[in-house]
Amino acid sequence: MPEWLLVALRTLLAVVVLFVMTKLLGKRQVSQLSLFEYITGITIGSLAAYISLDVDTKWFLGIVSLCVWVGVSLGIEFLQLKSKAVRDFIDTKGTILIKDGKVLEKNLMKERLTTDELMEQLRRKNVFLASDVEFAIMEPSGDINVLLTRDNQPLTAKHIGLKVNPEQEPQAVIMDGKIMDEPLATIGLNRQWLNTELEAIGVTPENVFLGQVDADKQLYVDLFDDALVVPKPSKKAALFALLKKCEADIEMFSLSTQDPQAKNMFEDCSYALQNTIAELKPFLTR
Repeated sequence: MPEWLLVALRTLLAVVVLFVMTKLLGKRQVSQLSLFEYITGITIGSLAAYISLDVDTKWFLGIVSLCVWVGVSLGIEFLQLKSKAVRDFIDTKGTILIKDGKVLEKNLMKERLTTDELMEQLRRKNVFLASDVEFAIMEPSGDINVLLTRDNQPLTAKHIGLKVNPEQEPQAVIMDGKIMDEPLATIGLNRQWLNTELEAIGVTPENVFLGQVDADKQLYVDLFDDALVVPKPSKKAALFALLKKCEADIEMFSLSTQDPQAKNMFEDCSYALQNTIAELKPFLTR
């Protein structure tokens, strides 16, 4: 067999073996790596190159070595799942860099992190003042996570005592011009509903690159032709406007009538409608 063909076949074999081994190791191997996982990744890559190119030795020895490395990695990951002591030894613990707005210089030196590097990491979190940070920790992966002081945290519905419905994941119901039945069924809709919504905006499924439905059952579409502009869903805005109009009409009726009983009825209705609008406003205006 020609040497170039042998190298090609062994390279294909190495790619297949490496893919299978990586699938066994899981997604973590391709996201946030611990020190041991980083070493394992480099070694596995080197062994794959050895299997592909070293034609002077027995190629299957590289696969044996590769299997041993993957087996050790799986064993260590299993031990980490079962024992916190093993996790702390392999991955180490997080290091607190800022506490109560004060930078801990000793911990910075321990992690060999300069002030400039710390400030760079803070700026990536949209933090420009160290004193705005209540707590900052360097994770075993090397990432720095930040908790702002209460005064500097973004305002949320919880801070103002407002209850909101849980947000559901938007579903992609059209991809590349094809209707996806499973996502539609997930949110309790069907093709008939989708076709009705598409007809309302004058679009056919074949012209839609991506169509998504949010938690409020509103359809958003992106067309293949970027020159065409599709109006955004306005049902919630229209409903909010209708409620405000009803409120104004009731108040007008209350002012125009001379009957005390009717006036009181209109005032009560207006008050009840105002409360309803106040409760629905966060959902209808977002």
